[in-house]
Amino acid sequence: MIEILRPTELPRAKKAGALVADILQTLKTRSTVGTNLRDIDRWAESMIAEAGAQSCYVDYAPSFGRGPFGHYICTSVNDAVLHGLPHDYALADGDLLSLDLAVSKEGVVADSAISFIVGDAQPPESVAMISATERALRAGIAAARPGARIGDVSHAIGSVLSEAGYPVNTQFGGHGVGSTMHQDPHVPNAGRPGRGYRLRPGLLLALEPWVMADTAELVTDADGWTLRSATGCRTAHSEHTIAITDGGAEILTVP
Repeated sequence: MIEILRPTELPRAKKAGALVADILQTLKTRSTVGTNLRDIDRWAESMIAEAGAQSCYVDYAPSFGRGPFGHYICTSVNDAVLHGLPHDYALADGDLLSLDLAVSKEGVVADSAISFIVGDAQPPESVAMISATERALRAGIAAARPGARIGDVSHAIGSVLSEAGYPVNTQFGGHGVGSTMHQDPHVPNAGRPGRGYRLRPGLLLALEPWVMADTAELVTDADGWTLRSATGCRTAHSEHTIAITDGGAEILTVP
């Protein structure tokens, strides 16, 4: 299903996006050395409830997971890249943490992810990988305009990631959002320009470049949810929800 929002619905999408962005930035600030992933999940639960919003994750039970997810945010550390299930782990100095959050506010969903390094240590390879996903995200957003095709966005993202030297996995990627979290069209992180669905005003997309340092192969953790790099290498993930407008793409999940 592909939903196209009416112009009158865009303000609600902006509210959802602002909420997701604010929660993620608050959690980033609170995520220091010694913070437990379960505390991050509890903080997310509390902030979602205080805002009168609804979690998109707690009851999420897709075919690829051991559902329902049962938590409010994805917390992926180091070699974990997607769908990180919060568990009893205290963050250490230099850990690379990715937080992925989706909420529904007034019937519209926004989805965003950030990666950052905890503490004072700043491993150069990890800094570079996070930067690559952020640059790829900006490139994808720049390519997302009325009349462009999904392949144009995918190609823009994939070109940045490949030029930075990272293998690209296309099994999981961006997606449409609207009244529900995961909708068509699928937006892989590599593709051929000029192919796929043509973008039009009112379409909401969650674009999410993610990479693993030296592999494109994923393995599923014993928890049935967390996806890790097959080689144990570090990973990074950046995501924004955008709205296609007459003038181009508007980022809804900027703090």
